[in-house]
Amino acid sequence: MRPTLLTLSLLTLTLAACKPASFTAPAGSNSGPAETKPVADAKPAGAASNNSADDNLNAVLWVQTSAEYRAACETVYRAAADKLDVALKEKNWDALVPDERDNAGQTAGLKPAVIMDVDETVLDNSPYQARLVKNGGEYDEVGWDRWVAEKKAKAVPGVVDFAKAASAKGITVLYLSNRAVHLKDATIANLKAVGMPVANDQVFLGLGTFVKDCEQNGSEKNCRRRLAGRQYRVLMQFGDQLGDFAQIVANTPTDRAKLADEYGDWFGERWWMLPNPTYGSWEPALFNNAWDQPREARRQTKRAALNLDN
Repeated sequence: MRPTLLTLSLLTLTLAACKPASFTAPAGSNSGPAETKPVADAKPAGAASNNSADDNLNAVLWVQTSAEYRAACETVYRAAADKLDVALKEKNWDALVPDERDNAGQTAGLKPAVIMDVDETVLDNSPYQARLVKNGGEYDEVGWDRWVAEKKAKAVPGVVDFAKAASAKGITVLYLSNRAVHLKDATIANLKAVGMPVANDQVFLGLGTFVKDCEQNGSEKNCRRRLAGRQYRVLMQFGDQLGDFAQIVANTPTDRAKLADEYGDWFGERWWMLPNPTYGSWEPALFNNAWDQPREARRQTKRAALNLDN
């Protein structure tokens, strides 16, 4: 997932009018895989970083080199595969929250599906993050689009086996991503290259997908989840951020915790969270989503949020 500048109050924007508002990326950015940071004080591509430390160094290395990351992802996908038969059998099983389901109580006859975020849920974009760390840069949409065009992202550990098991049971895999719709072809090619089942081009629901009678709110995914629910009985959702499962109205630590508490018993049953320490909407929630601040000012706010007592 990758979004744009958000002020203290959420702006409701239509995609036809302007670029989407986002919790996780700076102004002018696209909604791609990750949700990182702005380019205002980024160094030129290829330049060596003079920073004594990079906040993302350990996080990216953990994803790329640790056995723990691989084990965590495989644990999630194996556990989810074990729940597929139960979810299929229970006709009232639904992974969409009531507010994002137009046809509540009428889903029993719909074809089953699972909704999967793409970036850091299905495809591992850590090489892109590693380039930012090495060059001292921050996310920008041109660099992101170039990475997507390379179609070199590897599969997140465990996801291919899960998706093939789901597909073998007649479950459609839907890819609900904040990669913009102009990245559709490259994304589908990358998904196929790593062995993910892609039933047809319509299973990719990127940012910019038109949804009748639903107003797009920035890079939130609620309209596209609603669209999926009109056609499918959604058994499970997979993502690496809260916004992959339900709409976050206000991206504050308090409201995020409230959403997680409200649907806490859905995790490990209908919702499956993948580990992603490299970026996410949790980060800008700490500095009031103000991506227009200088990088160091954002960093100082994050340091101030450290809990030193408990």
